[in-house]
Amino acid sequence: MKANNFGQFHIRKWYQQIEDTLATDFGVAPDGEPVRKIMIAAAIHNPYAGKHVEDLGEAIKNSEALGVEFGRRIQEVAAGMPIESYGKACVIGEDGEYEHGNALLTTTMATPLRAALGGALSWIPSTGKKGSSGVIVDIPLAHKDALYVRSHYDTMTVTFSDGPLRDEVIIAMAFATRGRLHARLGGIKASEIEGKDGLN
Repeated sequence: MKANNFGQFHIRKWYQQIEDTLATDFGVAPDGEPVRKIMIAAAIHNPYAGKHVEDLGEAIKNSEALGVEFGRRIQEVAAGMPIESYGKACVIGEDGEYEHGNALLTTTMATPLRAALGGALSWIPSTGKKGSSGVIVDIPLAHKDALYVRSHYDTMTVTFSDGPLRDEVIIAMAFATRGRLHARLGGIKASEIEGKDGLN
């Protein structure tokens, strides 16, 4: 058993990836600020690897600390830049079960993360898969306060060169500072949702 080094977890590694989009595919300059996307992830030892565990309540409860730390890290990396959209993903090593990753991505983890972003209202789009070192993941993004803001439907593609190991789960969060450049599909605008319940 690997010794815990972060509360009730053993975290082998933190990952960070940043990309800035300065123009469209056809070279059109941005309509405002460029798009910055930020991914933060942790490779976490999976104590359930290699076995079926019926009750995953302990993992769900302990995931609150992960939400706090992800929130702290995105505040640090964003350095005052606004975060308008987010998404989440889990990648489960070969000896784990998909459910082991999802147990770390519930509302328990998300609540302190939302608080760090100023009280985001919308549910966080999610994806997950089983994989090994070199895995590529497309993390879906949506507006943090209203799911149906079409301009903020997006994806961040990330990769992990050395994880997850067989007995690990990678938990990844992606964030963006704005919607797509020159989004023009209609629908609700981000500027129209202030004060509305984004879960409706």
